[in-house]
Amino acid sequence: MAAKHVTDASFHADVIASERPVLVDFWAEWCGPCRQIGPALEELNDELAGVDIVKINIDENPDAPTRYGVRGIPTMILFKGGEVAATAVGARPKSAIKSWLEGELG
Repeated sequence: MAAKHVTDASFHADVIASERPVLVDFWAEWCGPCRQIGPALEELNDELAGVDIVKINIDENPDAPTRYGVRGIPTMILFKGGEVAATAVGARPKSAIKSWLEGELG
């Protein structure tokens, strides 16, 4: 299943109020590294049962990136219980993203 696209308007319902951990990929169309990790995140969304992976376009939705201090993209922020649990900035291979997520999810 493709990663869900969230917006500033849906961010609270889709991320903060979620009962499951949520990994938010802050990205933009023009960002090469963002496009590079996109397919890996799509695959991980299918492979990892314990987390939901969502994407938010920072150009179309400026409030959430500002609220969470996103300064560079791609930035991935893991939310647990509505709180920021971990942050990773920059492109990395699928295996590194998976290891980081599994470590954070315990």
